[in-house]
Amino acid sequence: MKRQQELARQNFISPAALEGRDQELQSADAAYQAAQANLQAAKQDTSRLQAERAAVALQKQNTKLVAPADAVVISRDAESGSTVVAGQPVLKLANPSSLWIKLRVDQGRSSGLEVGLPAQIVLRSRPQQTLKGKVERVELQADAVTEERIAQVAFDRIPSALSIGEMAEVTLGLKAAADALTVPQASVQTYQGRSGVWRVTDSKLEFVQVQWGAASLDGRVQAMEGLNAGDTVVVYNEKPLSVGASFRVVDALVKKTKP
Repeated sequence: MKRQQELARQNFISPAALEGRDQELQSADAAYQAAQANLQAAKQDTSRLQAERAAVALQKQNTKLVAPADAVVISRDAESGSTVVAGQPVLKLANPSSLWIKLRVDQGRSSGLEVGLPAQIVLRSRPQQTLKGKVERVELQADAVTEERIAQVAFDRIPSALSIGEMAEVTLGLKAAADALTVPQASVQTYQGRSGVWRVTDSKLEFVQVQWGAASLDGRVQAMEGLNAGDTVVVYNEKPLSVGASFRVVDALVKKTKP
């Protein structure tokens, strides 16, 4: 265009020819601007398509189920092609090399329950076999409905052909308890909302509230406070007792027979 302007100044070309060249330049600029606009639109379309592609790839990734560890499928809660929502279980897995027993212990008798206690496990399917284990974890949350504490007991060696959900009886080996008086478990009574025993003093009955300790497998329980060595307590009574009630002490129960 500059050359054409110089030629027109020197009268080598007519003003009409110069005007025609100027119009060609403006048309070229307009075409260039249109091409630039199309280029920007194409870049935006590319960005949009890349975002859509990433979204589709993420959606595809969400449809892929990855197990957190090598395990066995024990339950399939959704079939192929069914619709599920976030948080809905699809498969339930179990790791056969890491199985625990959920142990429930009454809160009133859970003193001393802690991680590491040795355990003896008897499975319902193997009543003659005692397996060794230990307390692996004590749950922080107790069962407020059943008033029980929950612990997880692990096998020292997981037995073969173990069934998930099988009942088991667990006996814990507590740490050695402090020396204390013991009474038969059968003598423990509840009177007016208090736990204790009926004691015989000077041929009279009185109820003594007792603070209990650990209980043994042979049917005895520790009396931490409330009793003294040499006290006489009622082990069994046919009828409910009360303060001042008449009674008679026998060496052994007499079995009644029908005439």
